[in-house]
Amino acid sequence: MYKLSKTRVYMIIAICLIGIFFAVPNFIGNKIQLPSWWHPVNLGLDLQGGSNLLLQVKVDDVIKERMGQIEDEIRQSLRENKIRYQNLNAGADSVKVKIDNINARTKAISAFRRLNGDWQVTEASDGVIEIRYTEQALNEIKRKAVDQSIEIVRRRIDETGTNEPSIQSQGVDRIAVQLPGEQNPERIKSLLGKTAKLTFHLVDSRTNAADARRGKLSNSSRLINSWEGGSMVIERKPVVGGEHLVDARAAFDGGMPVVSFKFDTYGGKKFGEATQNHVGERLAIVLDNEVISAPNIQTAILGGSGQISGNFTTESAQELALLLRSGALPAPLEVLEERTVGAGLGSDSIREGVTASVIGLIAVVAFMIAAYGLFGIFTTVAVFLNLFLMLGVLSIMGATLTLPGIAGIILTIGMAVDANVLIFERMREEVKNGRSTRDAAEAGFTEAWGTIVDSNLTTLVAAFVLLYFGTGPVRGFAVTLAIGIATSMFTSVTVTRLIITGWLQKYKPTKLPI
Repeated sequence: MYKLSKTRVYMIIAICLIGIFFAVPNFIGNKIQLPSWWHPVNLGLDLQGGSNLLLQVKVDDVIKERMGQIEDEIRQSLRENKIRYQNLNAGADSVKVKIDNINARTKAISAFRRLNGDWQVTEASDGVIEIRYTEQALNEIKRKAVDQSIEIVRRRIDETGTNEPSIQSQGVDRIAVQLPGEQNPERIKSLLGKTAKLTFHLVDSRTNAADARRGKLSNSSRLINSWEGGSMVIERKPVVGGEHLVDARAAFDGGMPVVSFKFDTYGGKKFGEATQNHVGERLAIVLDNEVISAPNIQTAILGGSGQISGNFTTESAQELALLLRSGALPAPLEVLEERTVGAGLGSDSIREGVTASVIGLIAVVAFMIAAYGLFGIFTTVAVFLNLFLMLGVLSIMGATLTLPGIAGIILTIGMAVDANVLIFERMREEVKNGRSTRDAAEAGFTEAWGTIVDSNLTTLVAAFVLLYFGTGPVRGFAVTLAIGIATSMFTSVTVTRLIITGWLQKYKPTKLPI
């Protein structure tokens, strides 16, 4: 105990100084501009105010869209196999087709099953065949839709510059979004309410909208609304989809706002082929099932990039570019619940949390000094160091502090002296058994170590369980608790041991002051 190497001493001091250094921004606040790598702990929604949104992913729309794709595949398969059919149509969760000839019906069923192993093909009455997804495939589609929606929501919110948003799944088809510091979530809601599904289609110049509305429309085309009003007939199959976009930026062309875009290699190739083979025709740019622009193809566009023009303002062009960069949602989102937490309520929470921390700290310090005298003062130094180290670690991690997180800090203040109590009580026992001052001090640290590890390890396991299975506030509590346990073990044992060792070497007492 008394032969601590200089390297070990310097390491202990260095760790303490680094922790204090990274904790300092938490006491400076917003008074001065700090570098991005040296910042205070982020405050959660309940401490700085903000908005809370509960979104529902309309997974039924995903299934309906898949049914439309299945309808196209079934139609293609029937044509390839030269099977006559009637009444092929897609419903909300299944596709039905009528085939009168029994042999043709059997052949069609076999062909459909070969197309996709996730399809459940059944023969109903009156020669009707019904195709739907299996239960397992259906659940997987829904799960992927929610996971993808969470990722797209995160990208869109990150693009707006919102600090430390919390985006988590809730239940089967819901997403909880917390936006700390955001007092007006209308722009966020507007961004999240748009699916932003972009596709490029050739305009069907052979059919006009009036004929299409009267039912004179081929299976390869469809009627669609336009942003400028009216309708337009476009080819059902897109030339290329927005999933192949790699970048989109707001720009100006002739003083007018436009959105420039760039495709990946595959998308650029498909786009180039389409524009090369259809010079003079119109290309419809479709966003969320509406034509936003339908320019004439003047020349082949082979560079894999282009631009979208229309009745854009600077703001709408920037918003569309943001949506295209972040990607399309697999399904529309509906806002089920919206709550705004005022900054005043957050300030009250912080003030009450700090008050509780101070009261807890004073109580712990008073008890340790009353029970262990000078060694209690040494422990007080370690407790303060523990708080600095906790704040430093939270700042380095970029963690978000919530009200339950403050509760974890308060709990850690009390737990931080547990190890010292075990050590000092062991010292008392050794003194009663007749051991010398130095031997008793040495035994206190070495003999109590096993008990300290056991007690903290069980709490640490509980913290990790809360962290793994918990969500939101529970995870915030678990994070601060786990960090507090780690830092308290360092300060209670290593730092206190260093202080007591220095005191013993300098004053060489004949009696321990406990």
